[in-house]
Amino acid sequence: MDKNQEPKNNGDQQDDDFPRMTLNHVSRLCKSVKDSVEFYKKALGFVLIERPQAFDFDGAWLFNYGIGIHLVQSKDEQKLPDSPDELDPMDNHISFQCEDMSALERRLKELNIKYLKRTVGGKEDGEIEQLFFNDPDGFMIEICNCENVKLKPAGSIGRLKLPYDRHNPPLELHSNAAKAS
Repeated sequence: MDKNQEPKNNGDQQDDDFPRMTLNHVSRLCKSVKDSVEFYKKALGFVLIERPQAFDFDGAWLFNYGIGIHLVQSKDEQKLPDSPDELDPMDNHISFQCEDMSALERRLKELNIKYLKRTVGGKEDGEIEQLFFNDPDGFMIEICNCENVKLKPAGSIGRLKLPYDRHNPPLELHSNAAKAS
């Protein structure tokens, strides 16, 4: 066994040791890769990076904050969202944690990006500010300060794996649900 590898669980419990994982990238279809690259660079601060030359289709890779966005030129616009101007927080979206919500809101205003702003929660469970807006192809994005809410595991606390080199929301280890594991 490699000296950096943790021993496997050979006890009575089922072997639930999964390797550590983090989000690597999100892939988005685009009407125009060029327009989407400019949006993600200007609105969210992503950086264009080189893409493997082996790909034989139009696209672009962007990266920042430990997350990649892979843009792919759509050959079928029916695969893109139906209502690119609709903002429904209960619909599919990707969310980015932000440490300065006011600065991001100013950026959206400067770029004339339509957004929906809301606050959810309260003092007892944490108040979250949210900004929802669409990319040029109608894929919804949320920007939030979700670290204001403590994660309270609903059992199986031992299965939670947090990356050591990334931002993590606060974790309440002493809730009744965590003890139920």
